[in-house]
Formats: sequence, structure tokens, C-alpha cells
Amino acid sequence: MVKQVLIATIGTEPQVVTLALDLLLAKGYSIGEVIVVHTVGDAVQPALAALAAEFARLGSCDYRLVPVEDERGPVADLVTEADLAAFLRTLYRTVLAEKRAGRLVHLSIAGGRKPMAVYGMVVAQLLFDEDDRVWHLLSEGWQPGAERVMHVRPGDRVWLVPVPVLRWSSVSPVLTELALREDPWEAIQAQRTMRREEEWRRKREFVERRLTSAEREVARLVCLGLDNAAIARKLCKSESTVANQLTSIYNKLHEWRGYRADIPVSRSFLIAEFAAYFAMEEG
Repeated sequence: MVKQVLIATIGTEPQVVTLALDLLLAKGYSIGEVIVVHTVGDAVQPALAALAAEFARLGSCDYRLVPVEDERGPVADLVTEADLAAFLRTLYRTVLAEKRAGRLVHLSIAGGRKPMAVYGMVVAQLLFDEDDRVWHLLSEGWQPGAERVMHVRPGDRVWLVPVPVLRWSSVSPVLTELALREDPWEAIQAQRTMRREEEWRRKREFVERRLTSAEREVARLVCLGLDNAAIARKLCKSESTVANQLTSIYNKLHEWRGYRADIPVSRSFLIAEFAAYFAMEEG
């Protein structure tokens, strides 16, 4: 059985971690470890102490703290761009280590400052597989300063809401170059490069496999800026033949891109898609 881990962000409210754990266990997820990513300022210390005491009392799963750090050491709070960059690196490396170990990750983004949730989604999009999950915690009837309730009680109106993660590839990130990157900014750049290469490969496949040789030449000349009359003269064809071949190209491009039925593909679409491709191929 694949080991499952809950990675949670935290601010001043420790119950966002224990409530998320309760709800995940109630859903049937077998959480073997809880990892809390946190800053180290004074405001967060009471929450960390409360969590440490609670997990020591429960003893039901492993519990580990991961402080946000930069090159100067632990970060007290997320108030600058550099602080947020340190949080992104810390969370990214934490999730990456779990994915490299083959674990299924549940990421709770309910705790801490709002940018933590945003950056958490960035990490999920970079590293998550199909079965990994991002969760947000919703509750009703709780107000700041109210009694701190560490666990879900009968009748409590509290829910875990799954947050969809739009993955850029069906291939597990751990099997790609992304898993070799210890820095999230390098991983983002690597992902962009991989996406460009994949797009280029798809365009080459469209041109070479879906278009006839005659259609390829017409498409190339259109992308060079020639109109139908100039293409007809250059290829010693009639303009009607060129127009018919373009209609065929447009239909194939429409199907290849998966455009809606009511969106007509035109010359401008063809040029936008393939002008750079043909220019690079000729270069």
C-alpha cells in the first residue's frame, strides 16, 4: 500500500491541521505522517506548541515540523517577496522529497497567510500526480477568538473541500526533468521548456503526418505571407486548387486543435500556429 502523507501550512490556528487530519481519516485515507510547514515568528509558536502536545497525546501517526528557511536561516514571517520565495522553495522541496519516496501527498492549504495557499497550488501543479490532492478547510459558526476546538465533534459544520489541480502532462512529474530540480524556479523554467518542446513535436507531427506533401507546401507559403494568387503562380496551380487545399488544411487544423464547431479556422489561425515553425525549419 502506498504511504500517504498530509503536508499542511499553518499560521496562528493549530486546529486547521488536526481538523484536516480528522476529516481525511473519516474519508478513508490512511495518513501515516503529518508534515507541517511553518514560519518561526512569535505569533506562530503557541500554535506549534499546541500541535506538538496534541500529536504527542494522540500517537496515531508520525509528526514532523519543517521551518521555512532561506540562505540566512529560518524565516519569521512572510512579509516580503524574499520571504515568499523562501516559502515556495521550502514547500517545493518538502513535497518533492515525498514524491521521490513514492508517497501519495495530501496538501492542506487552509492555514497561514493567503499567499501560502497560492504558492501551494504552484507546487501542486509542478509535482502532483493524478491521485495527489489539495484540500481547503471550510467551517461555519467559528469566529476568531472563539473556543479552540482541535478535533471534529458531532454536529460541527466543518468540511474539507478538494481543490482541482490542472496538471500540464499525463506523465508523472517524478519521471521527468522536474524531479531533478531542487529549486522551484528552475522547475518552472524546465516545465516551460518541456511544454515548448512538446508543442513543437506536435506541430511537426501535424505537418508531416496529417498534411499531404502538396498541402505542406501551400501551408508553408501561406506562413511566408503569400496570398492565393502568388501561391498559385509559384506552384503552377489554379487559384481554385490552392483554395481547396487550404480548406482541407483548415479542416485538419480545426480537428487537430480541437476547436469548437462554431469557430472557423482561417488563414490567420494557420499563420499564428505555424509561421514560427516553418521559419525555424527553413532556418
